[in-house]
Amino acid sequence: MTTAKDLFIVTMDPRLEHAVGQGDLSLALAGAELIDLSAAGTITVDGDRIVPGGPPAPDDRLLGEAAALLTRQPPYERIEDWLWRRGRDLADVYRTALEEDHELTRKRSGRLSLGSERLELVDTPSRRRATDRWEEKEPVLAHLASVVGIDSAGSDDEAGLDDEAVATVVAAVHDAVMELEAVRQRRTIENAAFANLWRGP
Repeated sequence: MTTAKDLFIVTMDPRLEHAVGQGDLSLALAGAELIDLSAAGTITVDGDRIVPGGPPAPDDRLLGEAAALLTRQPPYERIEDWLWRRGRDLADVYRTALEEDHELTRKRSGRLSLGSERLELVDTPSRRRATDRWEEKEPVLAHLASVVGIDSAGSDDEAGLDDEAVATVVAAVHDAVMELEAVRQRRTIENAAFANLWRGP
């Protein structure tokens, strides 16, 4: 398992008060992949740039896909640009992968077979590992979860993040999620103004 998969599993907890936005989660998953690639030595973080090199990605299909997408010619890609490029619909990619690996199952709510479908986590070693990391408040997972609105632990500082590369990536994810929220708010205002225009005085 990887940090990204652990994060996805944490966001599937039915006890969460609010659903995590798919755009926010996709950005955080892209950041989690960078953190795992850095830990494996597949990349290094130089300022705000991702420099590939070193050993190949760990034996994980999605992490391997991420590594294959790295920009390998200078000037190397900025972390922020990677988050938006790799993060596009990434939550759906992870959802599909976990379903294919039988770690997520579809169930219908209510007594009737026509009830709405919902995804539920299967009790697997991967789920237990992610739960253990979460309950232990492992700093990387806790900070990424906080960025997408889970738990009250702040992500504004990098407390507990001893690795400079990890702290840099987490900060970039936080900034990207804030930017996405600003776009949402701007669209809401524009849509409301458009609706008022059609209603007339």
